[in-house]
Order: sequence, then structure tokens, then C-alpha cells
Amino acid sequence: MTTTLTSPTLDTSNAASVDFAPKRGGRVALAVLRLATGFIFLWAFLDKTFGLGFSTPAERAWINGGTPSQGFLKSDAVTGPLKEFFAGIASPATDFFFMLGMLGVGVAVMLGIGLYVSAVAGSLIMVFMYLAEWPFAANLASTNPLVDYHIIYALALIAIATLAAGDTWGFGKQWKSLALVRSQRWLA
Repeated sequence: MTTTLTSPTLDTSNAASVDFAPKRGGRVALAVLRLATGFIFLWAFLDKTFGLGFSTPAERAWINGGTPSQGFLKSDAVTGPLKEFFAGIASPATDFFFMLGMLGVGVAVMLGIGLYVSAVAGSLIMVFMYLAEWPFAANLASTNPLVDYHIIYALALIAIATLAAGDTWGFGKQWKSLALVRSQRWLA
């Protein structure tokens, strides 16, 4: 008895109708994620600048002489083996660059422009804040020793940038059509 083995065949008669482009719902979900993530950064800037009373009371506002990064870096929220490093870098310069980063990332992500730069800058801010609180000994609100909201925000920024989320409900397409951005793709 002889048995003949044949390879299964793939029916490609309908292959032209397969669409691998992101669906409208996915594009909208990314746009909403982009706007929400951008607003997190922008809100932090506004609250710390004007002391809106959510995480920053008016008397500790930046415009009233408050020190947004120094207040955090020298606080008991900073724990673990990097505590001395973070306390040592706390200065008016860290206040300025932290606030500039929060404003820049917030505005760019909300507008959907410069998402690669925003993803790098915002992710660095989030990773440094994560490391400042690591290993979360003093942060009883943390329920996961490896992944917290700082990491989720960084991952959201990376997804937003790599999936061109600024093209939906943003100015991403117009931004990427600028001659400077076309010649310097890292600005996209």
C-alpha cells in the first residue's frame, strides 16, 4: 500500500480583500489614548505651575516659589538605593527641565506632533520617576513591584509614537509633511 502525502493548499482567492491596515476603531482608540496621555503631562505642568490644589497646593505652586522637582526628589517618596543620587541632582535646573519636559511632552502629544521626541523625553521622565520611587518601600499605593503607572505611561508614549497616533484627530500628517521633518525623520 502506497500513501501519497500532499501539502495543504491555502485558498488565496479572497486574499485581496484581507485588510491589515488599522481599523477605524483602532485609530480612534489610539487617538483617545494620545489625548489622555498628553493631558496627563499637560495637567501635571498646569497643577505644579499654578497650584490648582490637586497634587500641588497654591502655596507650593511654581509661580509662588515652589520647587516642583526638588520637592519630590528630596521627599520621603524617593526611596531605595538611588535616594542619594536623586537628592543630589535636585536643583533649580531640575525644576526648569522637569517643567519644560512636562509642558513640551503634554502639548506635543496633545497636538500629535513630534511624537518620537515626545516618546523619548516623556519615557525618560517616567523612568526616572519610577527609579526614584523604586523599590516602592515607602509607596504603599504600589501593588506591583515591577510595573506601575510610570511604566504604563512610558509604554503608551512609545505606542502612540510608533503607531502614528497623531494622524487621527491631530496634526501628525501635516507635521510629517513639513520639509524639515521629512529630512529629519526623528522629528516625526
